[in-house]
Amino acid sequence: MEFGLLGDVEVRVDGQVVDIGHARQRCVLTALLVDVNRLVPVDVLVDRVWGDQIPHRARNAVAGYVSRLRQVLVDDVRITGRQGGYVLTADPMSVDLHRFDHLVARARLEPDRAVALLAEALKLWRGEPFSTLDTPWLANVRCAAEARRQAALLDRNDLMLEQGAHTELLAELETTAAAFPLDERLAGQLMLALYRSGRQADALLRYEQVRLRLADDLGADPGPALRLLHKQILTADDALTVAAAPIERLVPRQLPAPPRSFAGRARELEVLDAVAVSPVVVSGTAGVGKTALAVHWAHRAAARFPHGQLYVNLRGFDPSGAVMAPGEAIRAFLDALGIDPQRIPASLDAQACLYRSVLADKRVLIVLDNARDADQVRPLLPGSPGCQVVVTSRNRLAGLVATEGAHPLALGLLSTVEARGLLADRLGADRLRPGASAEIITRCAGLPLALTIVAARIACSSFPLEAIAAELREGLDPFDGGDSATDVRAVFSWSYQALCPAAARLFRLLGLHPGPDVSVTAAAALAGTTPSALRPWLAELTRAHLLTEHLPGRFVFHDLLRVYATEQAHHHDTDDERHAATVRLFDHYVHTAYLATRLLSPTRDVITPPRPGSGVQPEKLGDFTEALDWFTAEHHVLLAAVEHAAHTGLDVHTRHLAWALAEFLERRGHWSDLVAVGHAALASAVRLEDALAQSHAHRYLARAATQLDRLDDAEMHLQRGLDVALEPAGQARAHRELAYVCERQGHHGQALHHARQAMELYGTAGHRRGQAGALSAVGWYQALLGDLEQALTSCQAALALLEKLDDLDGQASTWDSLGYIHLHRGHHADAIACYQRSLEMFRTLGDRYWTADVLVHLGDSHLASDDGVAARVAWQEALGILEDLDHPDADVVRVKLSPPWPSEQRMRPNCPPCGEDRPPSRSSAVHTKMIMNPESGRGS
Repeated sequence: MEFGLLGDVEVRVDGQVVDIGHARQRCVLTALLVDVNRLVPVDVLVDRVWGDQIPHRARNAVAGYVSRLRQVLVDDVRITGRQGGYVLTADPMSVDLHRFDHLVARARLEPDRAVALLAEALKLWRGEPFSTLDTPWLANVRCAAEARRQAALLDRNDLMLEQGAHTELLAELETTAAAFPLDERLAGQLMLALYRSGRQADALLRYEQVRLRLADDLGADPGPALRLLHKQILTADDALTVAAAPIERLVPRQLPAPPRSFAGRARELEVLDAVAVSPVVVSGTAGVGKTALAVHWAHRAAARFPHGQLYVNLRGFDPSGAVMAPGEAIRAFLDALGIDPQRIPASLDAQACLYRSVLADKRVLIVLDNARDADQVRPLLPGSPGCQVVVTSRNRLAGLVATEGAHPLALGLLSTVEARGLLADRLGADRLRPGASAEIITRCAGLPLALTIVAARIACSSFPLEAIAAELREGLDPFDGGDSATDVRAVFSWSYQALCPAAARLFRLLGLHPGPDVSVTAAAALAGTTPSALRPWLAELTRAHLLTEHLPGRFVFHDLLRVYATEQAHHHDTDDERHAATVRLFDHYVHTAYLATRLLSPTRDVITPPRPGSGVQPEKLGDFTEALDWFTAEHHVLLAAVEHAAHTGLDVHTRHLAWALAEFLERRGHWSDLVAVGHAALASAVRLEDALAQSHAHRYLARAATQLDRLDDAEMHLQRGLDVALEPAGQARAHRELAYVCERQGHHGQALHHARQAMELYGTAGHRRGQAGALSAVGWYQALLGDLEQALTSCQAALALLEKLDDLDGQASTWDSLGYIHLHRGHHADAIACYQRSLEMFRTLGDRYWTADVLVHLGDSHLASDDGVAARVAWQEALGILEDLDHPDADVVRVKLSPPWPSEQRMRPNCPPCGEDRPPSRSSAVHTKMIMNPESGRGS
């Protein structure tokens, strides 16, 4: 149960908003939540709810409201009458107001994580606290809370500026400063960010605006801190300069939770402590405790690696065969290290180089769990000697030992003493009996996995150990002369049979899930029930150690348990029951992904999926951030789901999953994943004989091929997509993207032909946004071919349409093209005006790369008009952004800023427009964005 006060007052149970009554009843709940776990006298409650307008029999009214609220509360949340008042008992962290204060307090105590903690705290705010309620007491609480929020925001800004994140912070500072024009601390932060972004004049202008506002409104001058900053900016004081923000903004903490208890392995821990440079390969049979050892040691040694800990399950022995490719792991690590997706190159070799560069001179611990072979591990080894790698595998990885100098560490079965220590740690030494515990250890064959499951069963029962030993002795599965694999299966069977029927059914169905882990809501869809009904069964499985909650709300199987669960599903459940469960699961993923995609890209043409079956509840996602977070969490699950659906005949689900997932993969630059999704979608579309689905699949493959610089493949897929597309809008999209590929190939005449075809087809389809975007592209290609007058006419017409459609992104791009046209016509003032309009819009959109791109063009225009100072200011700001993105275009801008300026940099007013004269920044990141939304006004 979660309580929201930072916005409209709301209560959520398992993520679902529940009705908590009218305004007065919500006031009572709010008054109790503000003082959660503390006594609130009835007279105080009455004052908080009514203020000076106390009605007759107010105490009785409060009692009635409390009674109705009790009917809503669940789990451990309750309202208790005590000593003339009421106490609402709940976890304070379930109340967003208290969680906010807790996170802010933690930020002061943990300086290394302060920015992340403050960002997490600020994210809790949904609007004005208790926004629909109004009493004098609530107004005071609201005012105090908003003051704490503003203080946290300013503290976070200061910390980010100290870290050199001025470019990243700039747009938000401008918006916030406009809302609080008299806040001198905020004004100083904005001035500093502007100055460090190369905008000294704008920083000084901001000071003047604040000075005049203070004089007019308050009759006061700026304080000493702001005056000092103004003086430092005027004199370009070196004290204001900071190093550029580091490439990586995050310190990853990816280790799974440590084992709840850990016993033995003293020798192995000493070996891990002693090895300082070379990788360590921990090998051993399934269930012997390799992951537990690696994770336990990693947590113990984490302080030795201040730059973070990376973890990945390489799924080398996953029963589904879905082994993780090295490139997939590298990309996940780059995301964990906070690398901007726009900076990540498309090729795997380049990504591996970036990965090693980021880790150079760092001390990072890297745990590579469940590796299949040495080839899977080698690309993931960093080049920095300060990093430590721990690999676990069922194989010894002799090749890694031989070629990379890895240290082998073979993990055997637990000794009797170690096994007894594990049981004692979980059960208490006083409960162990020599004979019974010895038999249990023997029956478990010294395997930690088996011992852990047995210990969990013992801990949940009141039976003596002798009874447990007898149960194991009489287990249904026969023992086979001490064979550990047979013994552990006997333990699985014994523990499985102790489950309640509902938990046993859930255990079996989870074995059908194709992904590496499963969320609560997905598991509920699989079982055909609600998350709240499911939780007791999940709790029973985790208590029995048949399932592990490795992240909050996300559950994972041990590989051996997954195989056993799948076997039990095929033994106990019919084909129809298993099929129905799988369809429910895929309905859940399809409809949640559909909602998430609509939030990521509201203007994208919609492919609505069929209604979900009964018992399916999609995730509740409220905004762009929640949608992106959901896709990130489910990324690998959805890839596995697409592959599984395509191979099991769920072709309609494959089509819709691919359509939704493609948006996220393009936005984050997962091009290899998009290739896999495109092939699965294409195969399903062919089986369905669905021409539209085939056209979409060819476009996914073309987009990925373009970004991977396989332009011939991209052209082939787009031509095939065009051949099968039956409706005009689909044909238009294919032509639009063919235009882009032709531009990349330098074939501007063919690009113009395809853009015109797209415009006509969008017109036939009545697709106004697409038609406007295609017309803007026509103007851009006409400009590249030198037909400047016609290009001007086309772009102006496109701009008029885009303004009617309120397409800010398309307008920004078209203004940029108009700037290019005017510059090459020799109309420098008009070019500067167009670029400034484009710049303003891209800043509003928060598009950092295109902001830099247009700043470069603006600088070129200023130089062409003999205003070298203005050119340098624009280029300097662009360089700050590009360096922050670590984009290769930064080198081009550095050349422009290097004195003396070469004459060839000056744009000749009447030079013929050609592709080479265009600043070379319309490259990878730009192309990605255009392809993602081919209906936008962006021309290239």
